[in-house]
Amino acid sequence: MNRHHHVDASDRAAATGRTGLRLGLTALIGTFLAIAGSFSMSITSGWVASASAAPSSPAPRAPAGATSGYRLLGGDGGVFAFSAPFYGSAASDPALCPPNTSDREMPNGTCWSMATTPDGGGYWILNASTGVLSTYGDALSFGSPAAQFAGVGRENVPNFIDMASTPDGKGYWVLAEGLSGLGSVEHFGDAGFYGDETTTPGPSGHVGAPVALAATPSGKGYWIVDSDGGVFSFGDAGFYGSMGGTALAAGVVGLAPTLDGRGYWLVGADGGVFSFGDAQFGGSLATVRLNRPIIGISTDPTGTGYWLAAADGGVFALGGAPFEGSLVGTPLVRPIFAINAQPRPTA
Repeated sequence: MNRHHHVDASDRAAATGRTGLRLGLTALIGTFLAIAGSFSMSITSGWVASASAAPSSPAPRAPAGATSGYRLLGGDGGVFAFSAPFYGSAASDPALCPPNTSDREMPNGTCWSMATTPDGGGYWILNASTGVLSTYGDALSFGSPAAQFAGVGRENVPNFIDMASTPDGKGYWVLAEGLSGLGSVEHFGDAGFYGDETTTPGPSGHVGAPVALAATPSGKGYWIVDSDGGVFSFGDAGFYGSMGGTALAAGVVGLAPTLDGRGYWLVGADGGVFSFGDAQFGGSLATVRLNRPIIGISTDPTGTGYWLAAADGGVFALGGAPFEGSLVGTPLVRPIFAINAQPRPTA
């Protein structure tokens, strides 16, 4: 495991304190101002969306013949697909992702993360409160946190923050945050365990709360990023820098690795992007006045760019990633909590 405070970022925000804990996201929603730029889209069916126009300043397109797409996940389990297949959503069953204000601070729904199968033929949706895992398309169940914590008192059941698939789709990792505030990793199927924040020696270095998990291309390691920008690398995941120890204008909310796993981008709730290793800086939204906070980042599988997503469903294509649509201006039942790229088809 590697954890460092070395800073090598392409974009930095001014110091105004640390925010961005995942549980505090709902408090951020509604605090940002008017959005810059315009997006146009149309809903094609209940939870599927497709782009009808590009943004006013379109990003460079991916190479000819390449396929890009992404899905947004709402807190109620609603799935919105843009140039990506739709296989169903947890919103069709109100019992799967209801708000939980009785023993958790989750008023905007409990489905916070999803992972796509490597062939793009399905996906998993994870309930952050109960650990129930729902499968769609060709995604198979290899166990769930709900089953793993069955019979455990609610006060000892962690929040299930994020998940990632193994390269063959026959397993997955789930990032959890327990009473200690440290990130623990639950592994299922052929997903190996390579350590987590609870296995690191000593209590030092953990300032923020765990917010995201990403696997290496080989599936032999993974990264955990905390809200203070600290990056923890496990297995064959390389450490290429972090924002740990640096005052940020807004907490970090996501990490996206490059295609070869030799670098990664971090994104803050204010849209600030920080690039490390071979990750090329393709722009950020740190100087853009946003309507809602950024909630995640996803790598464009056809190139070097990335997408940022906001809680209102806004999608921002940067670094050459193509814009495929967004939900800006569309009334949502619950805020958006995740963006997930459609994998690139293999030959």
